[in-house]
Amino acid sequence: MALYEITTKQEFEEKVLKNDKPVLVDFWAPWCPPCRAMAPILHQIAEETEFDVVKVDTEASQENAQLAMDYRVQGIPNMKVFVGGEIVEEMVGMKPKQTLIDALEKAAK
Repeated sequence: MALYEITTKQEFEEKVLKNDKPVLVDFWAPWCPPCRAMAPILHQIAEETEFDVVKVDTEASQENAQLAMDYRVQGIPNMKVFVGGEIVEEMVGMKPKQTLIDALEKAAK
């Protein structure tokens, strides 16, 4: 569907919390090699599926850092599947593309 890189809580609310469909949220940082390795996989998921992917660079803004704290992100990459504003799945570390797609499809049911 689409990939969004957000920098404000308002964008997070609009793209994630108010979305009734499953959304994959990736909390990441530019200095993190596994995070950078996940980037092409996340782009593919956004292009090849009906699901949105939202990237939250935990260092891009104070609001993003606060979002990471609010959602208890302790290790990155940290991916969470949200549906209707609620977390339904959490994954930490590099994950295969199909694992992420499976989590989104499960959340859509």
